[in-house]
Amino acid sequence: MSPETTPESPSTKGADAIDEAIAKGIDFDGSPIPTEKLDLYNQVMGLEAGRQRSGVSNTMRSRIVRIGAKHIPQDELNQKLIDAGFAPLKDKEIAFFYGGK
Repeated sequence: MSPETTPESPSTKGADAIDEAIAKGIDFDGSPIPTEKLDLYNQVMGLEAGRQRSGVSNTMRSRIVRIGAKHIPQDELNQKLIDAGFAPLKDKEIAFFYGGK
């Protein structure tokens, strides 16, 4: 079996890779994640889990903007949002996600 597919080498790709590593308490390099960091993360995620949601479409748009800004140029992401029926990028999103680029 190649090193990339052994159970000891977790995948660092995909949306679930981080969650899987956190659940195991092991970073991608094989080192343990300090208990203090895991405790704080779990505390904050517990608070988030109890928060009332504003709707699926709003959450989808938020995720698209947050993640899309890492991979897609501003004008292209803005047009994709509009084409899909979402609101275009807001000034504060442009400033936050694209301001330093």
